[in-house]
Amino acid sequence: MIRLFLSLLLTIGLAAAAENNASKKDANLSAAAQKHIQEQLKREQKYAKEQKFYQGKDYNLSEHKVTKDQLEAVPVIEPDYDFDITDVYRDDI
Repeated sequence: MIRLFLSLLLTIGLAAAAENNASKKDANLSAAAQKHIQEQLKREQKYAKEQKFYQGKDYNLSEHKVTKDQLEAVPVIEPDYDFDITDVYRDDI
């Protein structure tokens, strides 16, 4: 009779411990989920800020426009056509 009572008591204790452990696991999962949600919200805010920059709707660049007169004042740089590719592959230099 005592063995039956002890086994019943042990079974009830183990069931209660398992239920308590499951609720702790759910609480940890919930905390991890909340942390993940916060990280994703931060990423979304960063993405929105970057998109605002790349779209450029709030920027006025008209003061940086170049006229034809300004382009004529820029000197023309002639390319150097005497480049020899063999100098690139020489080992003795």
